[in-house]
Amino acid sequence: MSQFSASGDKRTLGDYIEVAKVYPAGRLDYDSEGLMLLTDDGVLQNRISSPRHKLAKTYWVQLEGEICANALEQLRRGVELKDGMTRPARAQLMQAPTVWPRDPPIRERKSIPTCWVELQISEGRNRQVRRMTAAVGYPTLRLIRAAIGPITLDTLQPGQWREVDVARELPAQWLRPAAAPRRSPQSRPHRRTPRHPGRSSDRRS
Repeated sequence: MSQFSASGDKRTLGDYIEVAKVYPAGRLDYDSEGLMLLTDDGVLQNRISSPRHKLAKTYWVQLEGEICANALEQLRRGVELKDGMTRPARAQLMQAPTVWPRDPPIRERKSIPTCWVELQISEGRNRQVRRMTAAVGYPTLRLIRAAIGPITLDTLQPGQWREVDVARELPAQWLRPAAAPRRSPQSRPHRRTPRHPGRSSDRRS
């Protein structure tokens, strides 16, 4: 589970991560696998997880059946879901990635082939990738998040982690505070109180 608090007999981040005071920036479904970013920086956490920042996330998706060109084009244009049309995605066929065995294994039907698609989306709807592929006629069998922005899964194995060099590896726009909305002249107060400089803090992800 993508949380530190106990959840029945399910393993959580607390079984693998011993770093204090870090929290997940976004989540993964219990049936999904792959990359997660943890941080102690609330601004950075919001920029990674909030859908309004349109941060691209890349997934490797194993589908039931051999997806056709028309279905790929539907994913690229956007798919109508119960909660509205999705944004256009990047979608392309890919070779099966060299990754760890899934535990438990997926349920494949011997009479039906499977294929892998690399799908990049910039939204964070609940179970969005699974719903998108189902909507175009190809259920998701296995879902691995391979990248969040420029940060990739690389060679990490299940349960492993590494520290990210924030200044070197993350885009500058992830680290800047969000700009305050402009107020009309009528809404501005006649007096302004002086601002005190905030303390800078190290960011760690």
